[in-house]
Amino acid sequence: MDATSRASLWDQFGAAIDMLENAMRTCPDELWGNRERQPEFWYLAYHTLFFLDFYLADAAEGFAPPAPFTLSELDFAGVLPDRVYSKDELLAFLQHGRSKARDRIGALTPQSSVQVCNYGWFQPTKLEALLYNMRHVQHHAAQLNLLLRQANHPVPRWVARARPGSEDL
Repeated sequence: MDATSRASLWDQFGAAIDMLENAMRTCPDELWGNRERQPEFWYLAYHTLFFLDFYLADAAEGFAPPAPFTLSELDFAGVLPDRVYSKDELLAFLQHGRSKARDRIGALTPQSSVQVCNYGWFQPTKLEALLYNMRHVQHHAAQLNLLLRQANHPVPRWVARARPGSEDL
């Protein structure tokens, strides 16, 4: 993959991550940990970040999220984490995912982009996994914005490209 393609991919993937971050930062405390509203804002953010990290791995085998997070999100029985993760914890997880995504995209070559990842139920190429992951992040960022609107809170603006500067490839 050439430098222009990598930069374009990062601009869009980074923008999706920025939109997720903006929704998380905009969320007021009374909505963040509200366990009565479904889906729970914090949990939807956590789910998105868990799979952002997961789909940046080469395989399910050997994958582990950073502490304090566990592999419980891979239990498709729908068991929630045992506590509400704080906004600061999830913003740190977001930075972990942003860095991992930037590094993954920056390292793409024509050869590596067609290597197959093994997530068990899904075996995409590395390039397809990035596109799939970007769509997943944007889907849930939009859901978080909807939750903000439904709670009569302002929503962040659309992000066209990843923030310039700190995350350029």
